[in-house]
Amino acid sequence: MVILVLAGCGTERNLPPIPEGIPPGPGTPLPLIDLDAPGRTAVQLRDWADEQSDKLGIPSVSLEAYGYAAAILGRSRPDCGIAWTTIAGIASVESKHGTHRGSEVDADGTVRPPIIGIPLDGAPGVALVKDTDGGKLDGDPEFDRALGPLQFIPETWKRWGVDANGDGVADPQNIDDAALTAARYLCASGGDLTSERGWQQALLTYNQSNAYLLTVRDRAAAYSVGRRA
Repeated sequence: MVILVLAGCGTERNLPPIPEGIPPGPGTPLPLIDLDAPGRTAVQLRDWADEQSDKLGIPSVSLEAYGYAAAILGRSRPDCGIAWTTIAGIASVESKHGTHRGSEVDADGTVRPPIIGIPLDGAPGVALVKDTDGGKLDGDPEFDRALGPLQFIPETWKRWGVDANGDGVADPQNIDDAALTAARYLCASGGDLTSERGWQQALLTYNQSNAYLLTVRDRAAAYSVGRRA
């Protein structure tokens, strides 16, 4: 009898299964923090983030941003019920948590070098979005481009962008600002994100693609049980 040993099988068997269903689970509970503390308030979640960072494959600073955004919405929009896992699932798809093409997330939450998407010039498979900001945010005076770790177009950022790290600037290239902006946008779009209908509506407003929705769901669900996506 020949016995085949497959690398990694034992490790895979020991991991919890990824849950099915919508919405994905809320993940590890957030500790209580002072949401009104000065400066980069999200840093209070450092221990919580460090405990999960390696097993989830998410930089600690990024995890802090997702947790802080969920905590803020938990106070301002308790009816929404957005979980940090949903924000993390979106950020994973959009920019690998701010690490797309070698970018890194600095201690202040800023992504360097900046992440700027392709021109939305109407090419096959690409939306047509003419410039809305004179190239101020994306450097393109002809067409808009998606910006930062959560990939906002300038027009959307102008309406929804907020300062979350206490530096007085709403910066789409800062993961704290981008995560809180995404959370606000999702809650406004979907209403009750603890319901299947609300969660789906929020995700389809963010990106009108069922394939995108399912990918985000799978990644958020993996994070909810402590697995890499």
